[in-house]
Amino acid sequence: QVQFVESGGGLVQAGGSLRLSCAASGSTFSINTMGWYRQAPGKERELVATISRDGSTNYADSVKGRFSISRDNAKNTVYLQMNNLKPEDTAVYYCNARTPLRPYFPWGSGTQVTVSS
Repeated sequence: QVQFVESGGGLVQAGGSLRLSCAASGSTFSINTMGWYRQAPGKERELVATISRDGSTNYADSVKGRFSISRDNAKNTVYLQMNNLKPEDTAVYYCNARTPLRPYFPWGSGTQVTVSS
């Protein structure tokens, strides 16, 4: 089992920046890909960005060029640098991980990001 603790959210004005962190614990040795997800009020959870163990990244079209995902394998931590934030980025942000045997683990509490216009 793997557990996640997300942090770094907050209230920011449009155009501002935030850096999210997510620390994974438990059976982290099996983790391959880590990812950030978000869920806005009344909407389904969506994938924001992923990063594989070798550093390969993928982003949702809505955040390309503004968000950057990175990871520290030694610390089992994944980061999300968010620049030029927009009101539509307002959501609870979660991280999760994928292993060869499991597509995801139980979700953590997430961290709230609120962007004011």
